[in-house]
Amino acid sequence: MVTLHLRAKPNARANALQVAPDGTVTVRLKAPAHDGKANACLLAYLAELFGVSKSSVELLSGHTAPFKKVHLASVDETALQTVLQRYRE
Repeated sequence: MVTLHLRAKPNARANALQVAPDGTVTVRLKAPAHDGKANACLLAYLAELFGVSKSSVELLSGHTAPFKKVHLASVDETALQTVLQRYRE
């Protein structure tokens, strides 16, 4: 289990994960930041990326802010780094 710190940007053309050279993680989301739609989209997208169930992904903080802390229950540090490496700029 790992905790991922990221920045969410709603209203994008497509869902996308970006990792900057300094390690900053940004997730662009198609959903609008309205009525929790962007948060639901974020959790579903991360579950898809990491190959885990939606119930394994939990938003810990940042429910109404762009900076979020997400708990990935069935993902270890190695799997996290493997996925993030694929999306480095």
